[in-house]
Amino acid sequence: MNKIPHEIFKAYDIRGIVDKTLTADIIRIIGQSIGSEAQDRGLTSIAIGHDGRLSGSKFSYSLAKGIQESGINVIDVGLVPTPMLYLAALELCNSSGVMITGSHNPPDYNGLKIMLGGETFAAELIQSLRVRIEKRNLIYGKGNYSKQNIAETYLESISSTIKLKRPIKIIIDCGNGVAGAYAPTLYRRLGCEVNEIFCEVDGTFPNHHPDPSVPENLYDLIHALNTNDAEIGLAFDGDGDRLGVVTKDGNIIYPDRQLMLFATDILSRNPGGKIIFDVKCTNKLAPWIRYHGGKPIMWRTGHSFIKRKLKETGALLAGEMSGHIFFKERWHGFDDGLYAGARLLEILSRKENSSAILNSIPDSINTPELQIKLKEGENYTLISQLQKSVHFSNAERIIKIDGVRAEYKDGFGLARSSNTTPAVILRFEADNKISLKRIQNNFRKAILQIKPDLDLPF
Repeated sequence: MNKIPHEIFKAYDIRGIVDKTLTADIIRIIGQSIGSEAQDRGLTSIAIGHDGRLSGSKFSYSLAKGIQESGINVIDVGLVPTPMLYLAALELCNSSGVMITGSHNPPDYNGLKIMLGGETFAAELIQSLRVRIEKRNLIYGKGNYSKQNIAETYLESISSTIKLKRPIKIIIDCGNGVAGAYAPTLYRRLGCEVNEIFCEVDGTFPNHHPDPSVPENLYDLIHALNTNDAEIGLAFDGDGDRLGVVTKDGNIIYPDRQLMLFATDILSRNPGGKIIFDVKCTNKLAPWIRYHGGKPIMWRTGHSFIKRKLKETGALLAGEMSGHIFFKERWHGFDDGLYAGARLLEILSRKENSSAILNSIPDSINTPELQIKLKEGENYTLISQLQKSVHFSNAERIIKIDGVRAEYKDGFGLARSSNTTPAVILRFEADNKISLKRIQNNFRKAILQIKPDLDLPF
């Protein structure tokens, strides 16, 4: 096989529609390509795991075969959240692993997240795997296969280092994703009383989609908190590497505000520490980090890009608006929703009122992520043109590291290309509704000058 769909090689991972653009045969040849790259890097083994999607076991078998055909040994850790696979890679395979996951995408999708020798594959490295296949630049050999259970190592690593000052009653909503197989056990070990919602692993996601960045997916958790005496609700995405947080009174604490709390805690022990956040985060985050003695670093959206920046800068904490939080202080620097939830509970356990702590974090009027859906490739063209032509006279600064972010004294606006779907992502924030409307109007005029026929979602 030397013809595989180009469109499955995304910016952060490989992803396609099961049995259409992503088949068992395609997974197998990609596995051999990954193994060949590992051989060139002097690696000898790769850990693999899969989430709860229906195609996970089938693809896991094909991936293992492909990697083995390159002469690389495979250690299969089975049904696990992505962070558990990362720990297996770190502990067992010189930080080399492949996770079979569709993350937050619809049930008929699946894909691969790849890390070799501690380097997360993104952008050009993802494309290099495709080029290897097309040029038949593949290594052949016969690697070994073994299975290993990493769950106890993972659970003990967290529960032995995170200590709650008092027990907390929580509700967790795993959206029928793979986190449901482990999160209840973890939080009970920490001393929490745990109420479970949709913790049965079911790749059809029969209740709601496992994506806590979408407010509608948190409604069941909000309702449960309203009818239960639990203090706080935690939600996880399909592969367990992202965290959603809801207070007792039903307020969603978005990840950029979570980062404020985590940064305050970490900087209290590490003055001068660097904190990384993506371009979608609140305007209030950078001043907050400076106020607490840290050095803020804004960077591109995307877990792979954030991980690279974390490694490059030696930052202690990183996060992005989608819910990926990376702790380098006291943890390993990979995105881990279950661990982030544990760190949050540790902080909240120091006071009696969790909601009071969370609701006291600075907030603004803001929009969720808005999308302009376009044809394939049009999203990149629109943003490229916007970067070249945009000029907002009343903006304090315009940042172009990932799309266009215009910052004002009273808020910000952002337009960037999605790296996973043919869409432009927009987000707006301001201190009041009048300012929000003004910032949105600035972006409306700029975008419609480039493409007047667009139906804008704001």
